[in-house]
Formats: sequence, C-alpha cells, structure tokens
Amino acid sequence: MKKKKQNKSFKFQPFSLKQKKLLFFWEKGSPFADKDIVIADGAIRSGKTIAMICSFIRWTLKHFNGENFILAGKTIGALKKNVIGPMQQILNSWGLRYDYNRSENYITIGDNTYYMYDANNEKSQDRLQGLTAAGALADEVALFPQNFVDQMIGRCSVDGAKIFMNCNPGSPYHFVKTELIDKAKEKNILYMHFTMDDNLSLSEKVKERFRRMFSGVFFKRYILGLWVQAEGLIYDMFDEIKHKVQTIVRDYKEFYVSCDYGTQNATVFLLWGKCLDKWYLVDEYYYSGRDKGKQKTDNEYYDDLVGFVGDRRINSIVIDPSAASFIALIKKKGKFKVKHAKNDVLEGIRNVGSALNDMLIQFNDKCVNTFKEFFSYIWDEKAIQRGEDKPLKVMDHAMDAIRYFVNTVMFNSNKLKTMNKSLLGL
Repeated sequence: MKKKKQNKSFKFQPFSLKQKKLLFFWEKGSPFADKDIVIADGAIRSGKTIAMICSFIRWTLKHFNGENFILAGKTIGALKKNVIGPMQQILNSWGLRYDYNRSENYITIGDNTYYMYDANNEKSQDRLQGLTAAGALADEVALFPQNFVDQMIGRCSVDGAKIFMNCNPGSPYHFVKTELIDKAKEKNILYMHFTMDDNLSLSEKVKERFRRMFSGVFFKRYILGLWVQAEGLIYDMFDEIKHKVQTIVRDYKEFYVSCDYGTQNATVFLLWGKCLDKWYLVDEYYYSGRDKGKQKTDNEYYDDLVGFVGDRRINSIVIDPSAASFIALIKKKGKFKVKHAKNDVLEGIRNVGSALNDMLIQFNDKCVNTFKEFFSYIWDEKAIQRGEDKPLKVMDHAMDAIRYFVNTVMFNSNKLKTMNKSLLGL
C-alpha cells in the first residue's frame, strides 16, 4: 500500500562549513567529485546525518533516472527513525513528490527506487544479492556486519555509483576504521570528521547537557568523536558515595522487578521502586546454583519471586526473552505481568551510564551482590582485539538485570522521550 507524501516539512537551520562540504563534495569542480565513498563520523548531534541525507538525495536525482539505490540501517526501525522520516520531511520542504511503500519498504522519487535494508546480522547480506544499485546510504555503519558492508559496496556497480556512510566511532580495531578510514587514500574515500560544533542549530546549553550524559569510553566516542578502545571498568562513573544510599522506608509510587535468569549461572531478581523522580534499587535476590551446589527448578524460583515481592503491587517482571521456560511459568501462574527486556547490550550500557551520570538511579546499601558486580564488571580484552565491545561474561548477572530495567522501563518512558525531544529541539 502506497502512502502519499505527508504535509510536514523539515525546518532547515543554517549549514556549517563542514556540512556544506558534505553537501557539495560530488558537484562538478569539487576536488572530491571523483571519490567513490564518503564516510562521515564523529560526535552525536553533530549534523552529519541530515547533511548526508540531503547530499545523497540531491546527488541521486541529479545524476540518475530509473536506477535502484540502497538505504541501510542497523534495523528497519532505526532506519525509518534516523533516515526515512527526515528524508520525507526534506522532500516535502523541497516540493518533491514521492511514494512510500511501507509494506515493501521502499520509496520512489521520480523514476528512482530506494530500497530499505536492515544490517542486523551476518545473514542480512543475503537480501542484497541479485540487486544492481547506483549508490547506497548506510546509516550507523559501524553497527553493521562487515560482510553486509562488503556486499553493499559490491552491489553498487552502475557507472558513477557512490556510497555514503555515517557513524559514531567505536573500537580502533573496528573494520570501518582499519579497512576504510585508515585506507581512505588507497580506496578513494573522502573521510570527514564531525563535532557538535559543526551543528549550528545546537545551543551551548544543549551541548553541555550532552557532555554530561556520557563518561569514560562513551564520552570519548560520542562527544569527542574518537575511535578509542574500551578498557577497564565499564561503569567507571559509579560512585559508592553518590549512588549507595541507606535502606530506609520511602514512599514508593510504583514497582518493577528486573530478572536475569540462569540455570547453571546465578538467577537475580532486582526490585525497583520509584520515589519522586528517582528510581531506587530497593532489594535484591541473588542465587547461584553453582556456588550453592544445588540447582533450583523454575517452580522453586517462582516461589522465591513471590516471597521476594511480598505484598507489593508490581507493574511487571522485566526479563530477557531468552528465559522462555520461566516466562511461560510466570504467565501461567497469572500473578505478574511479563515485560520482555530490550537486550541490546551496548545501548543498555550507554543508558545505564547516562542514568548514573544524571543520578536517576540509586541503590540501597543492602544490595551487596550488586555492588560487588559494579566493581568487577569489565570489558572483554580478547573481544576488543577483534574490534568488538563486549563485557566479560563473569559476575554480570545483576549488571544484566540493571541494564534490562534501565533500557526497557526508564528509557522507554514518556517523560524521557519528552526530555530528549526538548533537548534536540524537536
């Protein structure tokens, strides 16, 4: 089913010199017009994505008629949010008609067709096979599998084809850094680095707000825009003096339980209570069958969950969807609602870090196992050498349960969405 263009238009702000370079690099007379690939990396909110979308649309319409193009994102949902939505508004602002086929995931502008793809795993590249394209726009390309990027580049075989890529930095061993950016000259790539100062629409107040949101490796990557290695403690912003509080009676208005379920590994229940505008880790349940020398059944864990919660009214149990048998038992019993946790590890770690930085969460001092894990939760050095950011899978059960709660409940709330929109000027 085709959807006619929307009335909403993009509200353009003045472009910076860096954005103008990205906008016009392919124009006749530009010293970069012959580049086959452009990569724009750097800080969040630096204006690279909007400038790239505008550049890509103008380039495709000026040089091609009746060709196919690739629009790629980590997921279709992320692609629609980061690229397709702004693209529609930009086209409306320019008075250009388009047809958006939501069910088949493509857009037509004039006689050109722009097909949407997700690059979520190694198998994603299979969907590109057989396509002949005149160009591609890859959003957040550092999140893609390498085989998808290789396949995408190979599909762009029409004479004059170009590939547009943007991303926030990751590990210095990531293939985008080692195989593309570091080899930009030999591979005929235009590499551009952006900072928040390259986005003229951001006020100093907003930029300072974003600077406070991150610390450690994420500050270096998302604010300074550097390709740096993750090392040491993951939550280096955790401070016992600030984040540990006395276990006292508070007027909690709502409760959640987040659960990391294990068979051989530990099972953790974390009880969260909201008081005023802050979430507290009220209590913890921590049982390791390996340490205790006796495994528990699903029914035994369920009985423990009921006893742990007591007479509190729980909004829902937030649990990793992979704990299928325990989820089925909870649903069968009918006492608690189940909420499947958002289990994107790096996104969750970033959000927990932001919650810690902004003092949105604190922890009762009785939660001793949680504190132990905060001080032993580190990056996996072997994965780092492969260009991957992964926590070491040791003493991470409470950390996983915290991540499930923050990423699924706190960073999905209407309040945080409203706050983020106001920060971004939306």
